[in-house]
Amino acid sequence: MPEPVANGDPSEPEAAAVASAESAAAPAALDADGPARARSGTARPASSGPTIRRMGRGALLVELDDLTQVQALHHALTVDRPAAVEEIVPAARTVLIRFDADRLPAARLVDELRSRDLAPVPDREGTLVEIPVSYSGPDLGEVAELTGLSEQDVVRRHSGREYRVAFCGFAPGFGYLVGGDPRLRVPRRETPRVRVPGGAVALADEFSAVYPRESPGGWRLLGRTELTLWRPDRPDPALLTPGDRVRFREVR
Repeated sequence: MPEPVANGDPSEPEAAAVASAESAAAPAALDADGPARARSGTARPASSGPTIRRMGRGALLVELDDLTQVQALHHALTVDRPAAVEEIVPAARTVLIRFDADRLPAARLVDELRSRDLAPVPDREGTLVEIPVSYSGPDLGEVAELTGLSEQDVVRRHSGREYRVAFCGFAPGFGYLVGGDPRLRVPRRETPRVRVPGGAVALADEFSAVYPRESPGGWRLLGRTELTLWRPDRPDPALLTPGDRVRFREVR
């Protein structure tokens, strides 16, 4: 997992924001069958199921064990959305659910959430987005050296898997993609770049991504795509949204 950073580099912005909000507001955990009750700390037994916290009157924060459970809950709520749920926001270990509290009591939504199946999302679920990539990034050779592969093998392995958008953050349109080849897990650069061009295709630890626009960044750059990841004038501004499947295709 990329380390949290203070320099604007992609990391876990949603998780960090939630942690900060929790520290400030100290929301109570909710039982499935009744009103909110306070719990000390944030730890929970592994077998207790997800912890669900109230975030104001109209939102719940579901804390899960791992990214697989996050994707599973997001998928389950997307394909069978409870009435009065207005927004579903996955992050690295949490799913934030905003709802109309006048139409749906929080306790009933908690029951609904605890009943959802957290099995891994089937491979073929989700919209497939193909991203053409020119693999000529400045870090391609370094990634090859770190992994003990040739540059051609790095490209072959990076473009040979199908990814899934686990969550979005850092910048509008920036999706964190999982499902890549484990041989390509490399750390972020020790010194982030001041400028990474928009369209740069990058990886860090278990994630791959495409920078939607020029920004600072410490991920390792493998190539570039001409696709526009974020356009505010589109009906759906983000090309990639959580749950989408992604395939990189090499172009020369």
